[in-house]
Amino acid sequence: MIGFVGLGVMGEPMCRNLAAKCGEQILGYDVNPSPLARLRVEAATSLAEMGERCDTVFLSLPGVDEVSAVSAALAARTGSCIVDLSTTTVALARELHARCAARGVDFADAPVARTRAAAESGTLAVMVGASEKVFTRIRPLLAHIGTDITHCGGPGAGQATKLINNMVLFQNVMALAEAVTLARKAGLSPQRLFEALTTGSADSFALRNHGMKALLREEFPERAYSVEYALKDLGYALDLAKETALELRGAQNARAALERAKRAGHGGKYFPVLVKTLGS
Repeated sequence: MIGFVGLGVMGEPMCRNLAAKCGEQILGYDVNPSPLARLRVEAATSLAEMGERCDTVFLSLPGVDEVSAVSAALAARTGSCIVDLSTTTVALARELHARCAARGVDFADAPVARTRAAAESGTLAVMVGASEKVFTRIRPLLAHIGTDITHCGGPGAGQATKLINNMVLFQNVMALAEAVTLARKAGLSPQRLFEALTTGSADSFALRNHGMKALLREEFPERAYSVEYALKDLGYALDLAKETALELRGAQNARAALERAKRAGHGGKYFPVLVKTLGS
């Protein structure tokens, strides 16, 4: 049996794909009963029950505090495996690897990247930190939720890679926000500008997704990857940089832009909304 904890914006579609493709019974857990009803999977009465019954448990949770609490409450049995799809810190990933190993439990930090649409279509990128043995064990299950699965290295390597991925993304989106703002001020068509950028060296995933679908349309919905979540992940990346004695000014500038957006009341909106407070 497979367990899945955390059925939010990304967790629900990932769990749906596992349920549809893996051929095993799914036991779900979330503080909100609505996604459990939509998924029509069996609901665990407690995290302890999930730990007792499941061979593999996936976590898709907001951050460090939630992952720490859930991992402790699971009390996973010897021989089982916990796969953390959340984005947390490298330090926590390594700590959980060690704690689980002491109990005879496998653990993998396997944060996911790309959009909710990718979660729904099962085309996420998954960045895995684990031993070769554990990676081999979980790869067939990860293939049900993602198309690009990378073994990044040992414990913590998945989280480190994901944090760097997000750090680069935030800086790309900030550059695109500045570009579209400058284009409007200069009397250019933002649509034509972005179309031109897709044909040149400025083309990117961020341009075709966050740029075309959010910045260009000025659509920054709730229940997407919010300013507050972006600040959390960027903070984790800057903590990692501090541990390695690096001063990352581009990342610090991106954090300042996100903090301005939050102060302006946009904390719960899709993070490219930072365009609204550029220069303020």
